[in-house]
Amino acid sequence: MQTIVGVLRGGPSREHEVSLKSGAAILANLPEERYAAHDIYIDKSGVWHDRGRPTSPERILRQLDVVLLPLHGEYGESGEVQQLLERFGVPYAGSDPYGTYLAMHKVMAKARAQEEGLLTPQFQYVERAEDIEEGAAEVIRNFHQPVIVKPVGWGSSVGVSIVGGYAPVRDAIAKLFADGAPGVLVEELIRGREATIGVVENLRGEALYVLPTIEVIPPEGDFYSYDAKYSGATRHVCPGNFTRVETEELQRMAKVMHRALHQRHYSRSDFIVTPRGIYFLETNSATAVGLTTESNLPIALASVGVTFQDFLSHLVNLALGR
Repeated sequence: MQTIVGVLRGGPSREHEVSLKSGAAILANLPEERYAAHDIYIDKSGVWHDRGRPTSPERILRQLDVVLLPLHGEYGESGEVQQLLERFGVPYAGSDPYGTYLAMHKVMAKARAQEEGLLTPQFQYVERAEDIEEGAAEVIRNFHQPVIVKPVGWGSSVGVSIVGGYAPVRDAIAKLFADGAPGVLVEELIRGREATIGVVENLRGEALYVLPTIEVIPPEGDFYSYDAKYSGATRHVCPGNFTRVETEELQRMAKVMHRALHQRHYSRSDFIVTPRGIYFLETNSATAVGLTTESNLPIALASVGVTFQDFLSHLVNLALGR
């Protein structure tokens, strides 16, 4: 008997289109002889659709054995969907609501990294729109310019900018609040080489299997922005050109943050490698990890001979506790 696998994609977030692509990749690669894929589309207003028709989550979830969640953005990464799945007793791949939210909230994640003794860029957290002027002034007083301004809870580099000077910093913060950001993080700009590492649980006999390090090289003159991520212009070198010592430390840090942020099944962590040390940037929970053809995790899996089909089967088994 085939296992019925629901693939939730879309959602009311700024990463709606990326989620559709990740979901399409899953649907195209789930082994048909073992699984009956159920494409579940969630539109930008949050309405669930089954075979093109609007319906309630309860009606859809009763039909499923397990769920995969390439539901990038606030809706999937806030833990809201996971709470719904747990309410109806539907197994799913990825972190529970707490771990998902913890990884999404960049300030909380950085605090956990500091508790673990990891380097992370210095930052200023502007929690409310009322604090924009004061927050921008603090940034100018305490940080070399330019700085990175990013929303505290969005992914795929949505809303991220590099700016310098009081007025540009203030305006960048204000724009994010105007666009609905739940808070704004301003970080010192660390110059170095960007690395990303995936961790998969219970793969090849290892409790935490660390995938090869990928060196991310954006187009010249750009950072790893939203456009750089999905335009095909960014180079992904796997394994990355890091020393043995750097590679071992990156692998250690990826496992540390997977545990510290209560991740489950798989995650991917991002770092900057510099002569002064390795800086933790953020951890992407399973829901946040891109699975498009341009995404890092499928590239790393392929480099060690794990097919995407086998990875998806592994996720279903993890979710079902097999």
